[in-house]
Amino acid sequence: MITTAQKSIVLNTAIPGPRSQALLERRLAAVPRGISFTAPLFVERAEGALLHDVDGNTLIDFAGGIGTLNMGHANPAVVEAVQKQVARLTHTCFSVAMYEPYVALAEKLNEVTPGRFAKKTLLANSGAEAIENAVKIARHATGRPGVVVFEHAFHGRTLLAMTMTSKVKPYKLGFGPWAPEVYRMPYPYLYRREAPASEAAFAAEIDEFFYTYTAPENVACVVMELVTGEGGFVPAPPEYVRALSRYCREHGILFVADEVQTGWGRTGKLFASEHYGLEPDILTLAKSMGGGLPISAVTGRAEVMDSAQQGGLGGTYLGNPVACAAALAAIDYLERNRLVERAQEIGRTVERRFAAFAERFPFVGDARGLGAMRALEIVRDKASKAHDKETTQAVIQRAYLNGLLLVAAGTHGNIIRTLMPLVITDDQLSEGLDVLEAALAGG
Repeated sequence: MITTAQKSIVLNTAIPGPRSQALLERRLAAVPRGISFTAPLFVERAEGALLHDVDGNTLIDFAGGIGTLNMGHANPAVVEAVQKQVARLTHTCFSVAMYEPYVALAEKLNEVTPGRFAKKTLLANSGAEAIENAVKIARHATGRPGVVVFEHAFHGRTLLAMTMTSKVKPYKLGFGPWAPEVYRMPYPYLYRREAPASEAAFAAEIDEFFYTYTAPENVACVVMELVTGEGGFVPAPPEYVRALSRYCREHGILFVADEVQTGWGRTGKLFASEHYGLEPDILTLAKSMGGGLPISAVTGRAEVMDSAQQGGLGGTYLGNPVACAAALAAIDYLERNRLVERAQEIGRTVERRFAAFAERFPFVGDARGLGAMRALEIVRDKASKAHDKETTQAVIQRAYLNGLLLVAAGTHGNIIRTLMPLVITDDQLSEGLDVLEAALAGG
């Protein structure tokens, strides 16, 4: 247990408290069991990096709505923009009667995303919708059916996106059959890699994959998370990304960067692609773009985005005006308050603490990440690197019982990841890391 005076965490009851327990009973009776939950608590309100539950407890949030709240809970600028837009217009369907916020957001995304070329943007509702539309566009632009994805990938839960997702349990079990023409490459997971990690070695492996599994002239696009999200916060080595992007250029394959979780400052750059000097042909965005509201985007080369016939892209709620207003306010807030630089500061603090955790605890096998997108890989021992989901879950439970909300990741469920809002204060960050350290120690 933490014995020092707490500054932000307030625990008036055990977790869950009596009101959360009562709501949990109602939830179990009314909501399908297939929808999981990390902590058995119900949040009543939140601001910044703090959650207040229905029992009057206050927790520090290191989960951030699984990466949707880089700008913080109930960000005042986002709230104000949403309130103004709701009073003016809530919906028409952009394909029926258009409105300016959609165009303004598309213009902003075309401006700030990587790529020194003309771009256009399609707006959607979720990361999965963005991924599916990116593949549709890539197939139409190239006239090819094939899609190459990676081990440990997570791209969503709709049919094509779930096909592209790697992890079987719990995401895919019992939900098949899958969409055709999706091929899976090994991810360059350095912590678990035994082969050489040079650019030449990576290039040879990429070349061999396309000899063995599908010909490059069959492939419309490669879709890659530059830091895996659900797959365990594994950053791709720059040497690998260079080799892969070069191969794609040489063979007319479009490079789709899935930045749903890495985008909007999380990695210490506005987009993870910037760490690699990468200019993706297509970029998929979601999560923190909406400041907590559901919205996503596909931004890409203008000629690629224009390849589909009129009416071939769309959807009833795509680019909803309220969500567009929220996104414009969230992006403006991020820029004005220099949250990209703040992510770098958070990342340096977490990196130092995580390195110390790896030294102190024999079951912390790896501490890694980019910017504020950091992870601990929990193993049975450092020699075998055997995955340890049980210890991971025990640490997460001890953390929320002491006022820190965390989420796991990894194909084997043995990764603890950090997705705290980038508006978190230094004191809140330190306090949360202290709780995590105590949870790792068994307290």
